[in-house]
Amino acid sequence: MKLITIALTSLAISACVSAPVSGDLSVVPDKDGNSFRVEDSATASPLIKSTTDLGSITISGERLSFHTTGSGRKHLDNQFGHGTCFIYKGQSVSGPEIRRELRLSIYDAFPSTIIVDAVYQNDSGDTLKVDGWSMFDLQVQAGEPEPYFWSFQGQSSAYREDWIKPVGEEFYQRNFMGMNPAEGHADYGGGIPVVCLWRRDAGVIIGHIDPSPQLVSLPVDKKPGNDYADISIVKEFNESFTLAPGKSLSTYTCFISVYTGDCFGALRNYAGLLDKVGIKMPVSGPEAYQPAWCAWGYERKFTIAEIIGTLPKVQELGFKWATLDDGFQIAEGDWDLTRERFPNGDADMKYMVDEFHKHGLKAELWWAPLAADPGTEFLRKYPDALILDKEGGPHKIEWWDSWYLSPLDEDVRREQSALVHKFIADYGFDGLKLDGQHMNCVAPDYNPLHHPEDPEKSSRELPGFYDLIQKTAKAVKPNAVIQYCPCGDCFSVYNLPYIDKAVSSDPTSSWQIRTKGYVLRALAPQLAYYGDHIELSDNGNDYPTQLGIGAVIGTKFTWPKDNPYAEHSYLLTPEKEALLRNALKIFEEKQLAKGQYVPGLYDIGFDYPETHVLTQDGKLYYAFYATSGPVDSVELRGLRTGMTYRIEDYYNHRDLGTVTASDKTVLQTVVDGSLLIEVSEVTL
Repeated sequence: MKLITIALTSLAISACVSAPVSGDLSVVPDKDGNSFRVEDSATASPLIKSTTDLGSITISGERLSFHTTGSGRKHLDNQFGHGTCFIYKGQSVSGPEIRRELRLSIYDAFPSTIIVDAVYQNDSGDTLKVDGWSMFDLQVQAGEPEPYFWSFQGQSSAYREDWIKPVGEEFYQRNFMGMNPAEGHADYGGGIPVVCLWRRDAGVIIGHIDPSPQLVSLPVDKKPGNDYADISIVKEFNESFTLAPGKSLSTYTCFISVYTGDCFGALRNYAGLLDKVGIKMPVSGPEAYQPAWCAWGYERKFTIAEIIGTLPKVQELGFKWATLDDGFQIAEGDWDLTRERFPNGDADMKYMVDEFHKHGLKAELWWAPLAADPGTEFLRKYPDALILDKEGGPHKIEWWDSWYLSPLDEDVRREQSALVHKFIADYGFDGLKLDGQHMNCVAPDYNPLHHPEDPEKSSRELPGFYDLIQKTAKAVKPNAVIQYCPCGDCFSVYNLPYIDKAVSSDPTSSWQIRTKGYVLRALAPQLAYYGDHIELSDNGNDYPTQLGIGAVIGTKFTWPKDNPYAEHSYLLTPEKEALLRNALKIFEEKQLAKGQYVPGLYDIGFDYPETHVLTQDGKLYYAFYATSGPVDSVELRGLRTGMTYRIEDYYNHRDLGTVTASDKTVLQTVVDGSLLIEVSEVTL
């Protein structure tokens, strides 16, 4: 949290100043001077139910309210473009004497969006203990009937919940952006610090756009009987923040937008705001869009012979990547090769990589950075590399039975960078699969040898560690691909700029594969999205999900036989091979992984069947998913009225005839499960 040592803005205060209006969004001060009304002019029924103070601070357990004492505005010309800042000065109504300056900024480039921050100055003459602050505190009016809302919520936890979900009669999710202990795990955390809540007619998004990840919550609370849901942005200090007399603290820069449709457009707008504060979404190279086979089907007790013996089939099917997964190392932290599987050490690994390359495959290596097992040589050599809690104990990574390494520790950064160089330069790998839910965020670090004056520094500066990893790899091979798989987490949006390929990251359902791809396409439309192993989709073979949303195809099949020590069988049977060949042929021909999403035609939550639309080479590709029961027709939105279109079921290779577009173009065909169609104009 920033300490402000200068006085609050010097501004000529007027008794009346026009309220900020940005597109359909306006914030109107109430006449009593104690609150504000947030209004959406595009809706017939109010979106925000009641007034709000927009920003508040809690001191020694008491939440303060404020009375507006003056207002003014000034012209803005900064990284967001041309705009206007509306400033409201206020005084605490009760409790210690606190001055508040609330700043509401609107910009031409971001319609229906208001950027908000606040500064609180201690005028009490006493040293105060600040528990935290909140922004917005909105009551969003529910729609009818249930679900009252659909939502995007960006937290990560061991429950590995859906990112897009309905909000019914009773609902609560904290959406804390730090570590979220659950189910015995304390190694899930981070995410996307926004909440989208939408009805059929309108929606609202709130979040922060600080250039670093911050430990805030964005709770969504729908209590039984209420006709609204509460949302807010909340900062709670682990230890009370000491605010000396005459000193000030500022909130993070937050924002609110209103919109129509589902969360896609709102998330695109959010990504645009992030871009202006320096969070640039990546552009993947062509290598990241190529289909991948992974040796994880053989699990940790693989043999070199098994993997190399599978390569002819991998090559024959047309895969371009082969991944060596977990099990090559002595331990997490000690990344030298285990003699059990690599008796000749580095020579065996180089031989394996050479075999990948001889079969026309790029080689990728699995790696779990920032993890070290107790008792490893690394920790004996660098015992001070660990993140420590308040009691001086290490933070555990449950999945690997490891301990967290500090991403800021100089020894960690040097040694992990050297590992990347070894993997890429010495072994010859072409890319890395970074894996583990622990990568997404780290806990506050109280190690006295690191930065005890600022325990949250480790989580704020974590993205810089991935910047180091990517730069090290690309310094050796400019086309190296960094795949980022934070198992089950909602991706930290701050880590995305330093990867080349996102992944559905151990999805629990095909719905997660589709909706994670939907969110990532909204945030980073030029980032390759890997659908993960097909074996993780519904029924283990849902290729229509991967193809229909433009995901990169992946699998972990074994061939010609399983590893006898593996817990599960992933044997490529003739039936599975036929499905795989069909999917790979379509993937190669259509190149939908490089296609563009067409947003705004369908609502990901309220419309049924669930529909995704891509465009590629002048054609439209519709993917319908009727997963809760069949339908006998689908509506084709986004076509040009009066034009005739040919329809092909490109997954089942069926000609579905033609349609002539009208105000409501309907294709009469049964959809039971999924339907993928290519729609192209007929030239007469």
